[in-house]
Amino acid sequence: MSVSGFGVHTAMWAMEWNREAAEFAIPEAVKHKIDFLEITMLDPEGVDADHTRALLEKHEVECVCSLGLPLDKLPTNNPDGALEFLTMALDKSKAIGAKAMSGVIYGGIGQRTGVAPTEAEIDATARVVEKAAAYAASLGMDYGLEAVNRYENHILNTADQAVALCEKVGAKNVFVHLDTYHMNIEEKGLGNGILRAREFLKYIHLSASDRGTPGRDTIQWDEIFVALAAIGFKGGMAMESFITVPPQVASALSVWRPVAPSREEVLGEGLPFLRNKAKQYGLI
Repeated sequence: MSVSGFGVHTAMWAMEWNREAAEFAIPEAVKHKIDFLEITMLDPEGVDADHTRALLEKHEVECVCSLGLPLDKLPTNNPDGALEFLTMALDKSKAIGAKAMSGVIYGGIGQRTGVAPTEAEIDATARVVEKAAAYAASLGMDYGLEAVNRYENHILNTADQAVALCEKVGAKNVFVHLDTYHMNIEEKGLGNGILRAREFLKYIHLSASDRGTPGRDTIQWDEIFVALAAIGFKGGMAMESFITVPPQVASALSVWRPVAPSREEVLGEGLPFLRNKAKQYGLI
């Protein structure tokens, strides 16, 4: 994936990506010397792509896009609807100028059946991912699979599961997207997850253990960065902290209280903390 360096998830400024959010967040990225933005699209169809792209080009900021599928348009319950939604979202991401689309784009946040995923569910998921990834490749884009915790999705929770789906799909533009918040719950060692995904890992969310300010949490950050250095990681590192969370997102993510006192603390303390760690281990 061509995006690299340090980015920030746009939840730092707004969860609803509209013209106002773009006009706020993109200059903020320049102010904080951020290499790229991860633009989360709760409603991809409603995003003004031309407006966002013009601002990104004006300020020379790169981007990736992220989202999760609607729960009524999953590969496991509505494969045609899922593929139609993903195709639309990929078109919108391409129009914005994104290098990749990533996230829970193999399923949905809140997708749980109460039991382990069945072989039929994995097969159905792989079929839709394969078709969506092929369409992404036709647009010159990469397609990322984010492993998330057991409370948010039951299909992909670990690096090992994400790698297995990448291997099953077999597309060169499909990659693993890890997240330290989710890894802290699911992996038997944060570094082990990174090492397991090394062949496919191109993107990582650097998220605090409570999704607040990195460095004011319990994540073993040295373990994360030494593992990234060990695999020669060259992809994107995006700080993700949920400062602005609308009710529908708060419910899906189970965020019931402020995770940090302000975005100023996260950007003023968390971002420099992560950058210094990356410099310490020779990643930037």
